[in-house]
Amino acid sequence: MDIPIAVAGLIVGFVVGMTGMGGGALMTPVLILIFGVSAPAAISSDLVASVIMRPVGAAVHLRRGTVQGGLVLWLSIGSVPMAFVGVLLIKVLAHGQQIQNIVQLALGAALLVSAAAMVLKALINLRQRARNEHLREPEPAQVPVRKVRTLLIGALGGLVVGMTSVGSGSLIIACLLFLYPRLKASQLVGTDLVQAMPLVASAALGHLIFGDVQFALTAALVVGSVPGVFLGALVSSLAPPRLVRRALAIVLTASGLKLVGVGTLELGIILAAVLIVGPLVWALVRRVDGFAPWARSRELQAHLAGRRVEADSAGAPSPQAVSGGG
Repeated sequence: MDIPIAVAGLIVGFVVGMTGMGGGALMTPVLILIFGVSAPAAISSDLVASVIMRPVGAAVHLRRGTVQGGLVLWLSIGSVPMAFVGVLLIKVLAHGQQIQNIVQLALGAALLVSAAAMVLKALINLRQRARNEHLREPEPAQVPVRKVRTLLIGALGGLVVGMTSVGSGSLIIACLLFLYPRLKASQLVGTDLVQAMPLVASAALGHLIFGDVQFALTAALVVGSVPGVFLGALVSSLAPPRLVRRALAIVLTASGLKLVGVGTLELGIILAAVLIVGPLVWALVRRVDGFAPWARSRELQAHLAGRRVEADSAGAPSPQAVSGGG
């Protein structure tokens, strides 16, 4: 048993339990950049370990009723076959050192996209909170499924996961947020965790057949990550998940840039700029969009009042019907 890798799995599992994302996006680059594992072996072993880790979080959301069954179905229809296709593409495209380089570049690109998706998710959440606070719109129990677009999201996520092990969390959740902005965060995370089970299982099966799974490495990841997910879920209410997500976005950005070949000096300059400019830009966005709604409060109140009048009118008989005229 590799104790340092098990400890890394514990930490990553803890982050997943708190935030609902970051499993493959953190574990795979940690294995490559810190422990020196080859990219194909890191991806294959992490996916097989995720098959065991994912149901821990999914079971919690199933019990709480925060899973959109229709979305799970159509996401899975797209993601399950494409996850297997992603593994085959990696197998067919290259061999030896060439496949190592291709997978590493694809992983770096996927990490950068995931970091951008997390920022997009936060922006959409900010607008959603402001709208719900002032319009008091009820949250839907089950949303109407946009089948074709949901299937395409699943297919894209499945392809990326099959090739890189990244995307089953942050990337798919961000796409669902854009397509279904009225869903609560708990519904998005619960839906994604449940649909990720067949998705990750399909990708893991492909890597077991065609990939480079190292079972000792997989066992160490499972030993650490499963209790980590459980502990993260237990303490998720004590630490603000948004702070963990911000740190996660920075880590994903740094790992992605390093994997695509950015030098150490350039990486330091980029991260310094992100750490200095990022909080200032985010504070401005919060002030304009999320926490300064008073500039539009009268307009929103008038809109809300108009909707109530329309609802009352729709539920009451018209004057013509009462008088028998018309």
